[in-house]
Amino acid sequence: MARIVKVFRTLRNHWKKSTLAVCVLSYGGYWLYGKHCDSVVRREACQLAREFGRQHIAPLERLKKATVILNPAASNGKANNLFEKNAAPILHLAGVEITVVKTDYEGQAKKLMELMEQTDMLIVAGGDGTLQEVITGLLRRPDQEAFSSTPIGFIPLGSHNSLSPSLHFLSDNKVKDITAATLSILKGETVPVDVLQIKGEKEQPVFALIGLRWGAFRDVAAKISKYWYLGPLKTNAAHWFHTLREWPLVHDVSVSLLAPRPRPPDLDPERPPRPNLLHRIIRRLKNYWSPPAEEPLKPEEPEKWEEQQLSTAELYIQTHNKNPAERRINDSLMICAEPGNKTVGEFISVGNKKVKDPTLFTENSTKLEASVCRLTLPEGAAGFYNIDNEEYEAMPVEVRLLPRKLRFFISAERREELISQPQ
Repeated sequence: MARIVKVFRTLRNHWKKSTLAVCVLSYGGYWLYGKHCDSVVRREACQLAREFGRQHIAPLERLKKATVILNPAASNGKANNLFEKNAAPILHLAGVEITVVKTDYEGQAKKLMELMEQTDMLIVAGGDGTLQEVITGLLRRPDQEAFSSTPIGFIPLGSHNSLSPSLHFLSDNKVKDITAATLSILKGETVPVDVLQIKGEKEQPVFALIGLRWGAFRDVAAKISKYWYLGPLKTNAAHWFHTLREWPLVHDVSVSLLAPRPRPPDLDPERPPRPNLLHRIIRRLKNYWSPPAEEPLKPEEPEKWEEQQLSTAELYIQTHNKNPAERRINDSLMICAEPGNKTVGEFISVGNKKVKDPTLFTENSTKLEASVCRLTLPEGAAGFYNIDNEEYEAMPVEVRLLPRKLRFFISAERREELISQPQ
């Protein structure tokens, strides 16, 4: 008992050192527990992947080949380590023959896609920037029609992974997100996604999966990191300082639209049974002796463009890829314009919400649907677009929807949840 009293007396006399030791041990224990949980997640994922690798294949059937485009600079330079520890073992255990191609600089993925040979699947390991470069390089190819049918897997390794919530369940655990995305590639279920073709007057087109963003909220979001020294107040401070430099935050923009197009059925209709041989011979003889009259070709109707003038604080042209499994009547892109009649307080409040979800718009915002839109900026307007979270110089552009252009791997559970969501 005396020894215990002596220990407590020592802790009381050296309370500063004791407090520091408790903090260090607590943090160390929490860190070790997190590492243990990550190891458990990896082990479970590898056990599932091993079941895929044990499946028998036919004598003449070859192993599946996958080309991985990896951006080592993603996630502050940790992407290569994250891929090697969490994704690569799963692919190897499943018996997938992978070829890893690492990018060395920004824009290289576009050039690599021009040289890529045919593969069974394409895997993008990085963030929004890497994915946008890969899609752009793929769809710029002369033979893009053939390569568009290649299924694409997305392993979220970047700081921004906007498409991931549409394909997999996300958690606070980075390791769990990576392993879940890799397992969904092995399971093979895919979903079609829309693509936006964004073309300026002179430059080659850029392709996007999420959308094009332009306006005051985008400009503020790009500067929030500069106020890191303000801690949790940096977001509010960035919006407030922006209102001091520029007010009101309203821009007039001209938008020309083509109406949405009806969406064809997802599944091909069943083919009718083939007539018997005698019926086919009689029909061919009848067509030979009395061929049917050819109907005159109808002249194509000119495209009906609708022009609208919008006064907005922010314009967002986006796809429906937030829910790619949704059953829709029309193929369309969405144009959302945030009204500019806001007070400073409302601007800061809405801006805080848009930092978490840029696709969020207020109830009184203008929402339009179109198959093609042309965006004309006011004279003297400067600034930048965000195209899938990548910065581009603002200019007049034509945005065209390419419906269901690509197919991405998706987890079956996430697909079922998206289908069950109210439309």
